[in-house]
Amino acid sequence: MLRDIRKNYEQASLDENELGNDPMILFEIWLKEAIEKNEEEPTAMTLSTAVDGIPDSRIVLLKGIEQSGFVFYTNYLSVKGRQISANNSVALNFFWPKLERQVRVKGKIEKLPEDLSADYFKSRPRDSQIGAWASPQSREIQSRSELDENFQFYTEKFKDEPITKPTNWGGYRVNAFEIEFWQGRPNRLHDRIRYFLKSENVWEIKRLAP
Repeated sequence: MLRDIRKNYEQASLDENELGNDPMILFEIWLKEAIEKNEEEPTAMTLSTAVDGIPDSRIVLLKGIEQSGFVFYTNYLSVKGRQISANNSVALNFFWPKLERQVRVKGKIEKLPEDLSADYFKSRPRDSQIGAWASPQSREIQSRSELDENFQFYTEKFKDEPITKPTNWGGYRVNAFEIEFWQGRPNRLHDRIRYFLKSENVWEIKRLAP
């Protein structure tokens, strides 16, 4: 039964006195360990938005890490893009079960400069570039064949030329003001260390009860 499914976490621990003052450095260490541990989709993160008090969540892929920001790319006209336009406060969540770890992020989101989005778009596989043109993301469609027909149309359209980035597609940066590191521990007494941005590059570090 569902109520009988449980796991006792006991791989590691967190000591706030050993973690350093910069949560982005710690995040990069944890992400590297998740990749080395062969976590399934280690860059996957839950992106949560909220409009009119109603939260909405989906998985997106982390594509860059900056000084205080987490970067991903999407269709600006998608549901999440429209929700971000209405409310630029968002949350992220990373979960790495093999390491018994989570990272929770709160922040303000902004679009990346167009040149950075265009540069990243050029690095994508050609079929992914075509897919960005073929999918009217989040809009209702009549059938799967509509997507397949769109894909074929743009394959032919760009057959003999480079694929340009759609104007409604690009990157976002989540500028974090709160980052929590969660390490599973025995008996559900997990370690939770929260970094809160007090001023530019100055983080307050606190331990939270599980």
